[in-house]
Parts: sequence; structure tokens; C-alpha cells
Amino acid sequence: MTTIKGLNAGLKRRSVLTGMAAASAAAMIPRRLYAQEQITLRWWSPQSSPEQLAAYRTQIANFEALHTNITVAFERTSDEGYAPQLAAAFASGDVPNVVTHLPSFAVSSYWSNGLVEPFNDVIDMIGADKFYDGVNRIYEIDAGQYAGTSIGNSAANMIWLRKDLMQEAGIDSNPRTWDELLSAMGKLQGGGVYGAALPYGRNSMTSLIFAGVIHQAGGMVFSPELEVAIDSQETRDALEFYRAMREYCPPGATNYSWGDSLTAFVSGASATGIYTGRVLTNVLNQNPGIADHITCDVYPTKSVDIEPWTFNDFPSVFIPKAADNMEATKQFAAFLFDPEGYIEQLHAAPGHVLPVLSSIAEDPTYLANPVIEKYRAEVDLMSTAAANGFNLGWESPEHKPNTNAGEVINSGVIAEMVQRVILNDENVDEVLSDTSRRIEEIAQG
Repeated sequence: MTTIKGLNAGLKRRSVLTGMAAASAAAMIPRRLYAQEQITLRWWSPQSSPEQLAAYRTQIANFEALHTNITVAFERTSDEGYAPQLAAAFASGDVPNVVTHLPSFAVSSYWSNGLVEPFNDVIDMIGADKFYDGVNRIYEIDAGQYAGTSIGNSAANMIWLRKDLMQEAGIDSNPRTWDELLSAMGKLQGGGVYGAALPYGRNSMTSLIFAGVIHQAGGMVFSPELEVAIDSQETRDALEFYRAMREYCPPGATNYSWGDSLTAFVSGASATGIYTGRVLTNVLNQNPGIADHITCDVYPTKSVDIEPWTFNDFPSVFIPKAADNMEATKQFAAFLFDPEGYIEQLHAAPGHVLPVLSSIAEDPTYLANPVIEKYRAEVDLMSTAAANGFNLGWESPEHKPNTNAGEVINSGVIAEMVQRVILNDENVDEVLSDTSRRIEEIAQG
């Protein structure tokens, strides 16, 4: 756990009304808290790029300007490390007040264990009518009760493409099927450039991406009734495709996680990538020479008869039940959606986290961002894909919410299955049988 010291240092406290219409402001501003004692609220998130930290400073400063008896301390976690950190916090009772940017399935798991405060009051403070239709459905684990809400949407398994390299290779259109993608790989790889940057490490990225590949084969990890369904012909097909893609990935892909995969495409080491819209900002900042030559699309499926399956981890906001100063905590959680700070947070990595409030998505201030202006077609595509996306906690419209999804991902069992079959060449039938059994044990608690 890293605490960002002096996050508020040297900031001018701006009025929350800056840049907001009066009517909108009146709807969004929570009532002031007049408690006399000084209190500190702790905010945890694994998302902490320099641009995001700057946005958090705005949000914290604006909130503290309204509530002079409250200090907000931001504390950084990590994508791979949040599970043990939160487990320790829940066990000790020393929990943060607000947690953001964890996948929805993690929140569902914590909710099922009685560790999360209902979020209904916060949604009402924000205004339930301001959210896109259905955006909170994944958090309604128990009827009428919401475990949290989304701080944004994400399209985490878009395929990123180099248009210039495709043109040089004589590839006229984006690949729609696995066969088309594999054919493109053979033409794109060479001259020091690899075809793809898929992950094969024993980590959450491999587990999450490969769960998507199973769906892109027409399969599923759990049935709609939440019976384990991973031991299927579709999973076998997914493993064969993923094995075929391995030869087009760098040797280091054996240990790739999110940052490695992102860097491979952004640096130009691979002709295709798999990631969210963070690619856009990173390319502009780190490798602008390819900025005019990149685009994205939904990831190919086994056949045109299978619809694309976009992985949206539904980056979340939730409140641990044991958090102190609950009224102030809920006020701060709602304030994270105040337009000034929320738009700045979205602009910290345009296209990476997409707005969940319809009023923000059409806000001229949001749309005026130069990255969004330059890549409007890509951002619109990601927005549409994410809005119709899923994750292991909710695999399809027919599926029940899966409160065991977080434990399955954190166990590493899916990534281990990938490694055993593809890297170690173990018998696929034995590995799938073993994987199915282990997931069943996790599902049974």
C-alpha cells in the first residue's frame, strides 16, 4: 500500500460550481456536513497514473473546500495486489472509506460476505436517472440493494491494430474471425515486429482475457444457473487458438500482465495489441510517430456466427461496511461524480474509463478533449462495446450474478490452465477436468 503524501499540497481550493450550470450543480452538490471534529476519509484505488492523481487532487480539493472539517487521503493499491490488501483490511477492521476502480465481480464477492455497505443512498445522491439505463444492474446482487456503482465503463479486450503495417502487408480489413486474425499474424510478424501481445503469465490478465476467449469461441465458464461449464469443446477450441497465437507473441509474453502487454503495442514491438483505451494516451505521449496509424476493433471470434464478447470490468465505487464516518463517506462517494472532477478523471486517460452518466457523455467539456476529438470513432466504438460488455461476474444477459467470480480470478486457476496446456503441453482433457473441479470447489466455498 502506498499513501500519496501531500496529495493536496499547494492546491488552490476551487469552488465546486466552476464550469457547472446552476441547475446541474444544485442537483449534484451533497449537503454540507457541520460536524465539529476533524475527520479523515481514506480513498483506495489501483488507478494512479500522474494524470489520474492530478484529477484526484481536483476532486479532493473541491470536496474539502465544501467540508472544512474533512481531510481526504488517497492511498494507492495495485491491480494485482488489491485482493490481499483488502483481505487484510477486512480482517483487521482497518478499512478505507471509499474504494474505486476494482472490477465489479470483486465487489460482488465482498458483498456476498457481508463486507460492503449498501450503495443505494449514494446512487440517490448522484441521481439514479443520470446513469445510462441498466448500468447498475451488475451491482444489484440482492433485489433492490446495490453493492456499489461504476465509476466508469471499460472495454478491456479491444484489439488494437497498426493500419500502416496492415496496409504494407496487403491486409484490407480488420480481422473478424480467428482464422482471419491468424492469417494476418503471418503477414504482420517480421522485421523485429511481433504479431500480437497476448498474456500467458499466471496472473489476472491472463485469466480475464482468456475467459473472454472462451466466450469468443461460443463457450462460457459458468452456465446461466452458475454451474461450472468450462470443460467444453468451446474451451478446447479457445486453447487451440491461444496456442496458435503464442508463436506470434514476444518470448516475454510467458510472464505478461497488463503493463507488459500495453507497452508491447505502444512501443511498436507488436503489430496488434489487446487493451482498453489507455493505448491512445500512451501512444501520443510515448510513441507519437505511430499516433496516426492506430485503430481498434472488437476482438475476433471463432466464426461470424458468434457475436463479439467485450470484457468490461465495470470499474467500481463501493464502501466497506466497517468504514467510519459513514455519512461523510457517502457524501464523498457521491461527490466523485461532480462534473468538474469526474470529467478531469475521465480525461486522465481518455477512452480508458468511459462515462457512465449520460449527461457527461454529451457534455461539451468532456467531448472537447483533444484525444477524444482525434480518436472519436475509436472512443465511440469502445463506448458501445463496453455498454454491452460482460465479465466473469455476469457472463451474459441470461446469467445470474456470480459472487464467486472474484475468488476464481484471484485463485489463478484459469491462467494456470492456459500455462499447463499451452506452455507445458499437458493433456488438455486432464487439465480441463482438474480446472473444472477446482473451480467447483471455489464456487462451493
